[in-house]
Amino acid sequence: MASVLVVEDDQFVRSALIRHLSDAAHTVRSVGTALEALREVAQVGFDVVILDLGLPDLDGAEALKMLRGITDVPVIIATARDDETEIVRLLNAGADDYLVKPFSVAHLSARMAAVLRRTRGAEPGTGGGERVLRVGGLAIDPLRRQAELDGVLLDLTRREFDLLAFLARRPGVVVPRRELLAEVWQQSYGDDQTIDVHLSWLRRKLGETAASPRYLHTLRGVGVKLEPPERDGDL
Repeated sequence: MASVLVVEDDQFVRSALIRHLSDAAHTVRSVGTALEALREVAQVGFDVVILDLGLPDLDGAEALKMLRGITDVPVIIATARDDETEIVRLLNAGADDYLVKPFSVAHLSARMAAVLRRTRGAEPGTGGGERVLRVGGLAIDPLRRQAELDGVLLDLTRREFDLLAFLARRPGVVVPRRELLAEVWQQSYGDDQTIDVHLSWLRRKLGETAASPRYLHTLRGVGVKLEPPERDGDL
């Protein structure tokens, strides 16, 4: 059971979502505008937010950015916009997942379950007593969900942390993209660009680029690996 905020201005869609989620034993609150959503999130703790983009007072993408300024609650975008550029923009703005309308309630349930597994500490391969993972100057604490680089705390989103921690459990091993989608995103299929976007964010925070990698190395057509940078004396 989860506490869910539905942000949807279409009364028919809104009622259907409330009914379905309530039948699944979730606690549901709903609003029809972005400003109401921001007020609700600021005052009430939610496990997940389902956010429509076509809101009457503010575009949902802008609302998402404002939400990210006050909370890291998982946000699933519900949108009729299926343009790839738009989807990437939403991921860049901090969305945890997205669904293109029309979607089935079963599809929504599966995506919600995947998001909730991640946010409730069930990230891939994590055990309750897992020790700090160290790769070069990186120190990753799965229990506290914190990562440091050379002693400096990294400001990572939930998905960035999940991706970094998963790779850190297998340092030097090339992990196929399909495996990353299955284990980090809990999806059996998806667009490689989703992975590329998150890798780009992560690289910036690690102080590197795809052209000049230090920790994150992409093997075209194969996968991704995390390994410590070579020391100057080894070059």
